[in-house]
Amino acid sequence: MKSTRTFARTALAALMLAGITQAALADQFDDIKKAGTIRVAIAIGTPLFSYTDANMQPTGSDVDAAAELAKDLGVKLEIVPITTAARIPTLQARRADVVISALSITEERAKVVDFSVPYSAITILVSAPKDMKIANYADLNGKRVGLTRATTNDTITTREAKGAEIMRYEDDATLITSVVTGQVDIFSSTPSNMGEINKRAPGKNFEMKFSQLDSGLGVTMNKGEPKLKEWIDGWVTTNIKNGKLNAIYKKYHGRDLPTTVFKPA
Repeated sequence: MKSTRTFARTALAALMLAGITQAALADQFDDIKKAGTIRVAIAIGTPLFSYTDANMQPTGSDVDAAAELAKDLGVKLEIVPITTAARIPTLQARRADVVISALSITEERAKVVDFSVPYSAITILVSAPKDMKIANYADLNGKRVGLTRATTNDTITTREAKGAEIMRYEDDATLITSVVTGQVDIFSSTPSNMGEINKRAPGKNFEMKFSQLDSGLGVTMNKGEPKLKEWIDGWVTTNIKNGKLNAIYKKYHGRDLPTTVFKPA
């Protein structure tokens, strides 16, 4: 009798453990499909990638990519507006299912999140007024350089321009305002942000001094979501091959995805 009770308790414990393990292995992909909505975190304030239009509606290449992904997944899109620095924390806190927000694929970030294969790309450059002589990182010594916090350009500039005074801003919109109002004259950012600055302050004549990186951007997910990652990787690959993601990029950025990241089909 005692052995029977022991066996029953062991069997029950095994079933409970199996249930817990199964729940732990449940993939977010199924949860998204069941909810009928995918929550996509996007930092609204990155010109050309994600910003508000004249009607105060979110637009840009990342917004269009997110809408296309939700449509192909067969669910509604819910945009979770965030700051640039909050992209990974928002994901880790499970306040969003994925991030599509100009997030460069780096080894350091890949330690804490998973990336899809690249769906888009971003060029990072150092820009300053035309009459300022800057050709490399050494020329930034003793100078004030503006950039957006928690970005790839933050990491690169901090590492390479050790003699510079780095001014960090919470999002691209604040960085742009700081440059336009003269708080900083040198910045590390993107061609689209440089274009926006020149549009707002044409007399300053900002130009690219040197390129820092052409970086692939990934749809970002929490680790341990193999089914979701497999679907998104397949979706990206298909839409790179059929040209849809290139068309979205070209619509806003005025050029094809860079061949340094994407080889022509």
